[in-house]
Amino acid sequence: MSNTNQGPVTVLGLGMMGAALANAFVRNGNPTTVWNRSAGKAEALVAQGAVFAPDIREAIAAGPVVVACVSTYEVLNELFAGAAAELKGKVVVNLTSGTPEDARAAAVWAEQHGVRYLDGAVMAVPQMIGLPQALIFYGGSQELFAEQEELLKPLAGTGVYLGEDTGVPMIYDLGLLSLLWSSLAGYFHAVALVRSAGVPAEAFTPFAAGWIEHVIAPAIPQSAREIDSNSFETEVSSLDVNKAAIEHLVATSRQLGINSDLPAAVQALIERRVAQGFGTHSLASLVEAFEQG
Repeated sequence: MSNTNQGPVTVLGLGMMGAALANAFVRNGNPTTVWNRSAGKAEALVAQGAVFAPDIREAIAAGPVVVACVSTYEVLNELFAGAAAELKGKVVVNLTSGTPEDARAAAVWAEQHGVRYLDGAVMAVPQMIGLPQALIFYGGSQELFAEQEELLKPLAGTGVYLGEDTGVPMIYDLGLLSLLWSSLAGYFHAVALVRSAGVPAEAFTPFAAGWIEHVIAPAIPQSAREIDSNSFETEVSSLDVNKAAIEHLVATSRQLGINSDLPAAVQALIERRVAQGFGTHSLASLVEAFEQG
């Protein structure tokens, strides 16, 4: 009996991520047709067993499922507009990065043109595609996701369906990226501080890792409970306490000639909440400062 996830698939776009997606299908045994504006990017995949289609319409016609991963939604829209007839009746799984509104607009276009559409967000670097730790979020028709879930499994160890709204996967994507950038930026600022005292980054990092593991990581689920219950009163680490502490951080950064933009931005949020009368609340109540814009 043939494996239900080994059906034919077309991959449009062979940048680093698109090539990794196509490679995962090829390794899984899926008959894989690939297309890219620069044909040279297909050579390694063809050597592994993929079929290169020189024309995008030919690529789309090669199978019932099209996985798209191009540079922008603008490029995607241009490509799809030129192949609307060929896409009619096809399944499109779009893994292009953009904004929630980009994804929603693409879903509207797909519905208008008879295309069965899922939008997704890849939470992995290309080297992780196909590995158990890779994660992809999907949005769109629940029936369509259930139908295509087996086919998509070679791409990531975890594929999570987030509902009918095709914009939600991109919101999750950007939320996790916000966490990544702010966390790493905080670490880089901390390293700049200790380097001012001649301390190497590697000497400081074990303490940073322990701080993340034992203080920051446990604070995330605790904060989620506070946010969802709208219960922020605390006797542990109030905004009043943090207001005084972050003043020292910002002042020290400036005294040392270290850029203070990041801690100063957090300081402004804390000060705003304290001025609004929420000094006894926990740091989790900063979510409301973000929501206020």
